[in-house]
Amino acid sequence: MLKTALYKGAKINYERKGNSKRTVVLLHGFLENHKVWNDYTKVLAKTNTVYSIDLPGHGSSDCLGYVQSMEDMAGCVQQVLNDNRKRKAVIIGHSLGGYVALAFGDLYPDSLNGLCLFNSTAKADSIEKVKFRNRAIEVVKENHELFIKSAIPNLFVGPKTNAIRGAIRRVLNMALTTPKQGILATLEGMKIRADREIILRFAPYPVLCVAGKQDLVVPWRVLKKQSELCENGSFHLSEKGGHMCFFEDKYPCLKVLEKFVISCYSSKKLPVY
Repeated sequence: MLKTALYKGAKINYERKGNSKRTVVLLHGFLENHKVWNDYTKVLAKTNTVYSIDLPGHGSSDCLGYVQSMEDMAGCVQQVLNDNRKRKAVIIGHSLGGYVALAFGDLYPDSLNGLCLFNSTAKADSIEKVKFRNRAIEVVKENHELFIKSAIPNLFVGPKTNAIRGAIRRVLNMALTTPKQGILATLEGMKIRADREIILRFAPYPVLCVAGKQDLVVPWRVLKKQSELCENGSFHLSEKGGHMCFFEDKYPCLKVLEKFVISCYSSKKLPVY
């Protein structure tokens, strides 16, 4: 059952599972929603209280306007924690969710017990990436369904097994529920986001970077270097995963996340994988 928080008059929907003092927040990527984490939530909720949130303009959450900044999205996450009287959390963000997690770390550093960038990056968009987002905005304005149908399958790599084809259908169906305004506002917000490598450099909490060796969106070497910025940084490379390695290499990635959450509450540093 979905719960609702209010942030700047917008309804932000989320799901809460588990009953533990240890708190984990799962943030989905662009064009996804909280359901993308269902398989992970089932496992993590056995030993943690897990909040999976529909970011603004995604799933059943309202849009925040014509530009959805990473800072406002982070504010939505803080609102969910406040509503549930949770002082601290481990935040795991996939792609867009990682950008939001970093903005959260910038704005609310005392509310973090740990941060995981899952196929995400602390770097701001390059000039070329901004141009790409501007082209995407024009395509979305013309035909947002065509944009979605061409974008989602390209995020997956490797052989299209039955499991992967099923995952593509799941994510595609989620994406097709994303309103045009939500897509445009999020593209605008991503292209103006700040570079936040400094957050990693001075993070007082554990940081985990998970990368897919075949990721064409966030090169794994970039994430490895970012993990080395952190005093308590760890890195996991999914050999067969791409940008969606939490589907393509699910069980190894899930095991790494389980160990990471434990380390965040025990102050034990994870090894480099």
